[in-house]
Amino acid sequence: MPLTKIMVTGTDTGVGKTLVSAGLCAWRVSKGLPVRALKPVESGTQENGGVPADASLLARCSGQDSPDHCHVFALPEPLAPVLAARRAGVDIDMGTLDARFEQLRASPGALVVEGVGGALVEVVQGTTVADLAARWHLPTLVVAANRLGVLSHTLLTVEALLQRDVPVLGVVLNMMDGDPPGLAEQCNAEELARLLPRSAPLLSTIPFVPESEREDPRGLALATSVLAGILWSVELESTR
Repeated sequence: MPLTKIMVTGTDTGVGKTLVSAGLCAWRVSKGLPVRALKPVESGTQENGGVPADASLLARCSGQDSPDHCHVFALPEPLAPVLAARRAGVDIDMGTLDARFEQLRASPGALVVEGVGGALVEVVQGTTVADLAARWHLPTLVVAANRLGVLSHTLLTVEALLQRDVPVLGVVLNMMDGDPPGLAEQCNAEELARLLPRSAPLLSTIPFVPESEREDPRGLALATSVLAGILWSVELESTR
């Protein structure tokens, strides 16, 4: 049965969630498959002139008209959402988030929801990204930075999701730079494949995407093509 909705979360902030989310959307568009994207809350917009950079990239890669269609709350300071909202005098309420999710869920095609920060970061006070995945019944993909420390970070993230009965589609390792991989980077994939539960396998490794290419939907689609093929192979076959 085709996968119709997915949450993309991470082991931390800055591990490549947006790159993977945008790439998955761009891949679907390149195959003529419909897709919508949602980043419920984005903080740190002051670093991009007040524009939600992640939502903007998701909009371009999913073919949505405006970043406003891809986010609900945009907060200026680069902080965890609850803290950023408190400092900005913004009330992030679950009812508004639920309404936008339901609106996009009812649209044709797949829905890619990107979390903020790591899986246990609060989106609304008392509700983490992992809780949101459980609330919205979203099978979840975990993005992890391929670097020293990723084993514990990844296993803890997967454990937190499974404790909430969130189906974990698997783990994606993201290469963080273009330097030759060090010893940890060379060993992480094999160790994760051994340590992860069968229900949350290591799916693929995303190659390093240079900063100059991260705004190009075609490049992002190519970088995530193996992963996208794994996730949506059933739907892709049905269109042939």
